Amino acid sequence: MPRHTETRNLPYTPEQLFDLVADVGRYQEFLPWVAATRIRSDSETEMLADLVVGFRALKETFTSKVNKRRPHEIEIDYVEGPLKYLHNNWRFRPDGKGGTDVDFCVDFAFKNRIFQALAGQMFDAALRRMIGAFETRAHALYGGALPGSKRSSAQSAA
Repeated sequence: MPRHTETRNLPYTPEQLFDLVADVGRYQEFLPWVAATRIRSDSETEMLADLVVGFRALKETFTSKVNKRRPHEIEIDYVEGPLKYLHNNWRFRPDGKGGTDVDFCVDFAFKNRIFQALAGQMFDAALRRMIGAFETRAHALYGGALPGSKRSSAQSAA
């Protein structure tokens, strides 16, 4: 059951980073492995969205409920698809210097043991690539420092 928690300091406001993460409908534009998205419903505080995720010839669709507390927190919980469970949390805290400390946590497990074994082997590399894609997108949208900002702490478990 892969789990990862990390804190990063980024040179953007909590509002900017919240908007970036909450814009699920554009994930296929910049996130690796996201082939398509469909927003089933969306409000200021809650979203229901489908993501089609592809690894080579394999493609799976999963549905998540996104709880939004602008500009401080986004929580994503699994609804249906190939996973046993998924919980993803983003917290955005002003750092007092014009930037934001971003606390990120993801915890999930596949129903299929083969997918679970593959995920465990590729988890760290995939996660680094995904987090890097969010940083690159923030830089493209908002300018400022290049991606690769300092990492305060990180912890992974597979």
